[in-house]
Amino acid sequence: MAVALLMEWPDVNQEHYLEVMQELQLDTNPPTGLLFHVVGPMKGGLRIIDVWESAEAFQTFSEQRIAPAVQKAGISAQPRIEIYPALNIYVPALSTIGSLGASSMP
Repeated sequence: MAVALLMEWPDVNQEHYLEVMQELQLDTNPPTGLLFHVVGPMKGGLRIIDVWESAEAFQTFSEQRIAPAVQKAGISAQPRIEIYPALNIYVPALSTIGSLGASSMP
């Protein structure tokens, strides 16, 4: 079952995020199971919203790729993560999103 993930990461800024994204190289090596990713600022940090094919897919990616990239970037803050079943995934502008193309970098 697909899951929605909400991650709030205090003390992480756009520069940290871009450094981690550069290390992950998602455009050339996308994670298995990631369906959707969006990030934006919140007071004192960043908020990330993902949709994954499963919680296990996220956990594997987190352990194998995110954790080493975060460590390399020197980020010591720990995120607050909530994962819950996605009862519905509704994307009325899928063709618009598709026309933007997949890109992990702004």
